Amino acid sequence: MDNLPKDPAMLFSFLNMKLRDNYTSLDELCDDLDIDRGELERKMSEYGWEYNPSTNKFW
Repeated sequence: MDNLPKDPAMLFSFLNMKLRDNYTSLDELCDDLDIDRGELERKMSEYGWEYNPSTNKFW
């Protein structure tokens, strides 16, 4: 998670861009970037965002 943006808005934007352009699921993104999915989802939840698998984005 050290290589991800620290600013919440930038992280939100970065993840949704990657999900839109490069990955079909959050699992695929996490596997490819070597990110713990649970840790990422907890962090995003702290900022008020949750992953929606049907739209493949955080909102």
